[in-house]
Amino acid sequence: MAMTLITTNTESGDANSSFTSSIDSTYKLYIFKFIDINPAGDAEYFYMNGSIDGGSNYNVSKTTTFWESRAAESGGTPATSYSTGADLANATGYQLLTSDIGSGADESAAGTLWLFNPSSTTYVKHFSAELNGYASGNSTYHTFIAGYFNTTDNIDAMDFKFGSGNFDGTIKMYGVG
Repeated sequence: MAMTLITTNTESGDANSSFTSSIDSTYKLYIFKFIDINPAGDAEYFYMNGSIDGGSNYNVSKTTTFWESRAAESGGTPATSYSTGADLANATGYQLLTSDIGSGADESAAGTLWLFNPSSTTYVKHFSAELNGYASGNSTYHTFIAGYFNTTDNIDAMDFKFGSGNFDGTIKMYGVG
């Protein structure tokens, strides 16, 4: 299956990155690539949400799970854990994608989010994501997120942002099929 680049959002000091067009029935799989996402503030958390009304509201109910692995540059004991505070149980808030990203010139996050069949009017909309971030404390965080938008309406827009402040980086949206 071929991946087709649909849109590239290049952010420079922006509060969010929204994709409000081209998420439709053309493809059954949409892939978002996060490249060097760098917050203006230190130790920031990166989030996502979907919309069923073209981006007027980002408040679709989600049920999710969140796993994270981390290791410090200085050594120590790496850890992998399930994060109960980062998952959602049929909640409309933004879903955490990765945490504690540093604002230094060499600190950023990168990864991929897969959105499956967002135009289905029969099934919920499944998604999964995997990101890696260089944290403010000189460590790496590798996150694994999965879940579903609990709606049979079509997801037609996506929004990405940090918990506060602006950010730089590139987000590319692809269609597969």
